[in-house]
Amino acid sequence: MKVAILLFPGTNCETDTSYAFKMLGCQTQIIWHKDEHINADLVVLPGGFSYGDYLRTAAIAKFSPAMKAVMQHAKRGGYILGICNGFQMLLELGLLPGAMRRNETMSFISKYQPLKVISNSNKFLSNLSVGDIVNIPVAHGEGNYFTDANTLKKLYDNEQVLLKYCDENGTEINLNGSVDNIAGICDESKKIFGLMPHPERACEKILYSDDGLKMLKGLVC
Repeated sequence: MKVAILLFPGTNCETDTSYAFKMLGCQTQIIWHKDEHINADLVVLPGGFSYGDYLRTAAIAKFSPAMKAVMQHAKRGGYILGICNGFQMLLELGLLPGAMRRNETMSFISKYQPLKVISNSNKFLSNLSVGDIVNIPVAHGEGNYFTDANTLKKLYDNEQVLLKYCDENGTEINLNGSVDNIAGICDESKKIFGLMPHPERACEKILYSDDGLKMLKGLVC
């Protein structure tokens, strides 16, 4: 499987992401944001602070030349994964509904965080079961996901809410102010995925958890 990982000024997770997918046997390529040509099965928008998060997160990145190729990939029905800053990019592009706001505490959150699987009727979480709890790092200052009530209902009706923040026992918690404690969603086609936590940082037991590898594996099987 070919995986293209986009690199913007300020991106800092491209190498980790490449390493994780290589562990799964994928052929990976890191592509500079000015390249308008992408040839891959899966496009990944990795985490970091593209353009220093000036204006607001991902507001500048959406104008990068490579985004034309990302939009074309989406129109062809290709798979796209946005992690943290990449999730913010997908929202800015309109490929996923909703918007990101500053964390409710106005503080940067960086720690391992339990997540509960809400829906596995999609390729991304197909290796997990509904109700499973995975331990994945979070590292964000603007991870407060928001959408209106009508859109939220549609997300639930179409099983597009994928992950929620919870405690070790699976009880939902409000980590950053996100509506309904949402940590990850997908589009209606279930081919475009966005989440604030970093599965690429939890791919080996030596790093405390390999739950991230279980998540990413679903995209390449």
